[in-house]
Amino acid sequence: MDDAETIFEGICVIFCHFVCKVKKKNRIFAAITKKRYMRKVIGIGETILDIIFKNDQPIGAVPGGSVFNGLISLGRVGVNAAFISETGNDRVGQKIIRFLGDNHVDASCISVYPESKSPVSLAFLNEQNDAEYIFYKDHPHDRLDFNFPDIQPDDIVMFGSFYAVNPVIRPQVFAFLDFARSRGAILYYDVNFRSSHANEVMKVTPNILENLEFADVVRGSKEDFEVMYNKSDADSIYRSQISFYCKNFVYTRGSEPLELRAQGGVSKSYAVEKMETVSTIGAGDNFNAGFVYGLVKYGITREMLENGVSEDLWDQVIAEAQQFSANVCQSINNSVDMTFADKKKRELEACLNEMEERI
Repeated sequence: MDDAETIFEGICVIFCHFVCKVKKKNRIFAAITKKRYMRKVIGIGETILDIIFKNDQPIGAVPGGSVFNGLISLGRVGVNAAFISETGNDRVGQKIIRFLGDNHVDASCISVYPESKSPVSLAFLNEQNDAEYIFYKDHPHDRLDFNFPDIQPDDIVMFGSFYAVNPVIRPQVFAFLDFARSRGAILYYDVNFRSSHANEVMKVTPNILENLEFADVVRGSKEDFEVMYNKSDADSIYRSQISFYCKNFVYTRGSEPLELRAQGGVSKSYAVEKMETVSTIGAGDNFNAGFVYGLVKYGITREMLENGVSEDLWDQVIAEAQQFSANVCQSINNSVDMTFADKKKRELEACLNEMEERI
């Protein structure tokens, strides 16, 4: 009888141990699965209505903004996306908020100001289908009042352009970036410094440096760094302006090869496919979207960015960025088209399912 009791007790201990291991494994799996589905991309930037001209005649009007354009594309391809911004309580503002919702981007952090008018830009396409802009803005003095969204480790925050260095809203932007950083998010900074702000470079340089220090990835164009530092050589820019603050740097030059400098001594050039364009509006914005899509699709974390991403993974991420950018150049729209988006959505689901099965 004693032996039977001993055996029974032993079986109970083994069974309980097995159940505990299964429960623990399930908790881990549930946490990983939850993280997979809850990983978010949060953008902060301006909203604007782009009225596009060709041969001095208007050919379209589409909601836009540098970070906005990329967020719309990410929403279309199935990424969990949210946008922080401001707009006026007018027809333009209402159109912009509807447009975000229609494209699966959370607009709950958009501040709507009854006393202001939503910004509008006139975008004139030249013979190369590059845009020259005239901006019309009317903002209140006290702007950007919002509650911080929930941010989890390895969520991604996209920020950039003059909006990210504007002294008027710098306290709010800084506080949000600092919060996101403290929560373990990946911060992606697109410098996007237009020549129209060339006379303000010195004034906003401290804000630029803070942004570089916050960033896990910095993307800038040849035009940006010519305006800011009068430099155009990728290695010179990386060594003297970027690498002290951020090790991962993407340098784009329009139709010329783009350059990547990254943690671990990675130094690569990537050819840009020659193509006929309808409009280059949003090309850089959607390069950013494709890059961030690649981070999500291939499971790249902040820790990986800090320790060094393999060249093979970088190749895949850059390929995504180039595909997004090329697609948007085929129309006057500022974001990727639905056919492309559906294809990328299926690819994302397949890739995430594969990662889940490996777990």
